[in-house]
Amino acid sequence: MPVKIRLARHGAKKRPFYRIVAADIEAPRDGKFLEILGTYDPLKDPVAVTLQTDRIQYWMGQGAIPTDTVRSILKKEGASSGAE
Repeated sequence: MPVKIRLARHGAKKRPFYRIVAADIEAPRDGKFLEILGTYDPLKDPVAVTLQTDRIQYWMGQGAIPTDTVRSILKKEGASSGAE
């Protein structure tokens, strides 16, 4: 089962809030996921990001691949030691 680390959208219309999740590649964007790894709130100033870096490293060690957006978030937050 290939795994991706990606964003799952939550929040109201025009008020997005994202969870950073580990999910099966074939699962829908907002559907079933394996684990919540953090949050991303683009509406706050500055942007609010929380990460569980130990769990992100665990999933990347298991072969999970972050999406481009998640990879850039990890890089900005300094948690990209295995994301590249």
